[in-house]
Amino acid sequence: MLSPFPGMNPYLELPALWHEFHNRLIVALSDALTPYLQPRYYMAVETRTYIDDNNPELLVGIPDAIVLTASKTPVAHPTTTATQTRPKQIRLPMPVEVKERYLEVREVGTHQVITVIEVLSPKNKRKGEGRTAYEKKRQRLLGSASHLVEIDLLRENIPMPMIGVEETSDYRIVVSRATNRPMADLYEFQLREPIPNLSLPLKPDDPELAVDLQAVVLGVYDRGSYHVRIDYHQPVPPPKLSEADQQWVDALLASLRGA
Repeated sequence: MLSPFPGMNPYLELPALWHEFHNRLIVALSDALTPYLQPRYYMAVETRTYIDDNNPELLVGIPDAIVLTASKTPVAHPTTTATQTRPKQIRLPMPVEVKERYLEVREVGTHQVITVIEVLSPKNKRKGEGRTAYEKKRQRLLGSASHLVEIDLLRENIPMPMIGVEETSDYRIVVSRATNRPMADLYEFQLREPIPNLSLPLKPDDPELAVDLQAVVLGVYDRGSYHVRIDYHQPVPPPKLSEADQQWVDALLASLRGA
């Protein structure tokens, strides 16, 4: 069954769904593009790993100097009654290893990275180790000879840095060609709009590949059985919709439930 939304489905941003959807989308993009890249190029699925703890100041460590002493003979105080302090269970913040997948278009034979395709995750956009790690990689890429395609299908949190762009769109795709930097193409689209086709740059002597991202996303939605996993009676995940968009979503979902 197809998604009820004409473009990106905001319910896929639910924390319980996004990680799996992200992984499925990466693999689906690779599968969809590979037949058009062969025989000169191939698609590599790569993984970025970093440690994230959301609050570095609260990491549990061992104090530098704790001296523990014990007496062989307990000291008794007959005139007092000892009381036993019972501990209570608490939860400590722990560092978590995060693995994020991304794609690389490589040249057959040389294995040169021609284009990197990134699908942003919530941790890439939220302040913390995830964003820091991604921004460092982004800067390295923008200073390299590789093209960058950056796909942001998340409404929540802060978009990646762009000069002279107002943050007015729900979603965005950036295509940065190595030969045209610092200029890049920005595809902006809203919740009510379909995801636009984008151009995948390759080597200068090869034509760019048209990518129907909307079709890939809809295929993932169908194969992932999200139509039976999403409860459309629940509100759209944050951030809060504008009044006009909320009315549009209510009408859209009402027609779905009435079908």
